[in-house]
Amino acid sequence: MLVNGIRAPFERFTSERSNTPASGDAAKPRFPETAASAFALSFAQVYLNYDQTTAQDRPRQLAQFIAGGIDPQLGWDGTGKSVLQSAYVASVRANDDAHGVVTLLARANGRFFQLAVPVYAKDGAMAITGRPATLPPPPTASVPPVAQERDSGLETELQQPLTDFFKAYAASDAGSLQRYSDPPATGLGNTVTFGQLKDIVAPRGDVGSRTVTATVVWQIPAGQAKPAGGTLEQTYQLTMVKKGGYWFVRDIQGSTLPAGS
Repeated sequence: MLVNGIRAPFERFTSERSNTPASGDAAKPRFPETAASAFALSFAQVYLNYDQTTAQDRPRQLAQFIAGGIDPQLGWDGTGKSVLQSAYVASVRANDDAHGVVTLLARANGRFFQLAVPVYAKDGAMAITGRPATLPPPPTASVPPVAQERDSGLETELQQPLTDFFKAYAASDAGSLQRYSDPPATGLGNTVTFGQLKDIVAPRGDVGSRTVTATVVWQIPAGQAKPAGGTLEQTYQLTMVKKGGYWFVRDIQGSTLPAGS
């Protein structure tokens, strides 16, 4: 199993080692954050995946990462089971040019947490220097409400064209997408089907262009998120332009607008 986030850091490893600044303070050796991040992610694949039925294999797997003289089980008592679902690099704290702590955002056994991994790096070689530390996940932010004056007239005007657009967007209907978007959008290729356009938020602004937010109800085909299908609401940010008296979707992105009820 390949843990999410491992590949990209390894692809940048070579360029990081060769990009040493030529002069001044920047020429001093620096802790190799990208390479250490990749190393910590690879280590987490072993450290957070274990099973007491194969406990004898764990020391051999961990030996690829840990420094000599460290407990070969790295603190595990050989009982229980853990399954890692995902891991991503959250931050790197460099203590000096050779010692650092890579903090991962991880999900294992249905729990979300941070894992601080101590890494030593010198001349291209790396090792985990001690036991990692489990930390709580980042706190959930309180998002302030967005105050904006809504253009109810435009919201009504966009109801039908955006309904038609999202129907075509779900099906990747090239002909219809050409009528409702400029340049034509690509679409979702029938991975979902259109249910309804639940809401449009259009702030007041320029008569010829506007950035609006639309919440769409998608129908999920059976066998994906639910065995019998289901619905899923998603919110989009749309850049709209008016040409020849008609509104067209110029761009479609995810939205930062706080979700309503």
